[in-house]
Amino acid sequence: MTASTLPDRLAARTLELVDIPSQSRNEAALAAHVLGVLRAGHVPARDAGDTCILGGVCERGERPLVLLAGHLDTVPAQDNLPGRIDAGAVHGLGAADMQGALAVMLELLLGDRGADAVDVGVVFFGREELLQHDSALTPLLVREPGLCSADLVVMMEPTANDLHLGCLGNINATWTFSGRSGHAARPWLADNAIHRAAKGIAALAAQRDVQHDVHGLVFTEVMSVTQVAGGIAANVIPDHAAAYVNHRYAPDTSASDAEARLHAVCDPFGELVVDSNAPSGGVPAQNGLVDALRRLTDAAVLPKQAWTPVAEFALAGLDAVNFGPGDPGQAHTRDEHIAIPALVRCHDALDGLLRAGAAAR
Repeated sequence: MTASTLPDRLAARTLELVDIPSQSRNEAALAAHVLGVLRAGHVPARDAGDTCILGGVCERGERPLVLLAGHLDTVPAQDNLPGRIDAGAVHGLGAADMQGALAVMLELLLGDRGADAVDVGVVFFGREELLQHDSALTPLLVREPGLCSADLVVMMEPTANDLHLGCLGNINATWTFSGRSGHAARPWLADNAIHRAAKGIAALAAQRDVQHDVHGLVFTEVMSVTQVAGGIAANVIPDHAAAYVNHRYAPDTSASDAEARLHAVCDPFGELVVDSNAPSGGVPAQNGLVDALRRLTDAAVLPKQAWTPVAEFALAGLDAVNFGPGDPGQAHTRDEHIAIPALVRCHDALDGLLRAGAAAR
């Protein structure tokens, strides 16, 4: 790269990363590129296996340790490769979620870190855009226990440079309804599974959203039917139907309690089988580095009304927050893009945190 100013370097680096296809399960080329960039910049870095790259300091020493984390993978392309720089933004697949954040991570590590008050490491991992049990992060935290000594993890998901704390748990479940097939001309001789499903879905839709106040942040617990399947033929009463249910629950709710609540709603109407349950992530309390980042961002502090890998870090005993330059509204869109000034603001806030640590004012 020949760009000289910080905005130019961040924009060029983001475009460089966008233009290396890295759909989930195909992150190897981008992982190799990131490793090469770090090594070329004389940053200690290594391949940690399974499309995971570690750089900088990855185990706590005498000073506090901050880890910057980002996923390498993107969703499938929507005719948005290659990328381009236009009208003060980088456009292309993953620009907001989250190649722009990866560019910020790289530029921070490649900069002069000699005056920092804390140690800093970077964690790049794959398969985040898939279900949580497919993620490369949790196995990495098992293989690399030194990472679990960090004082704070900044998960650089898109937050538009606001600070999003905690995250919702995420249950996906299959809800099946059984009846008895028969001729559509004599439905009283059959038992319509789709009608059974309709009653169940109506009952679930009538559930009120539940708000949870967690350390002053309000998370909303929700249940939704996301897909429905059923039917045999136009003149046949169906004996089977299925609905697919998504339940998002707050950080103060355990994974088992969330499943129990979902079963209480669904079981009277059909058989519910939980396919996956990604636990919620807690809101860090009494962490001076989080407080310092709050002051440095001068932006909104919000609950993360979604699931993110902060939950995986929390399960490993780590305080983690969501903070990144991408706009959440741009994630996974056809014209995905990220504003160059947003990249600079994110870089400057994190640079300030690393230089001042918990003493940042």
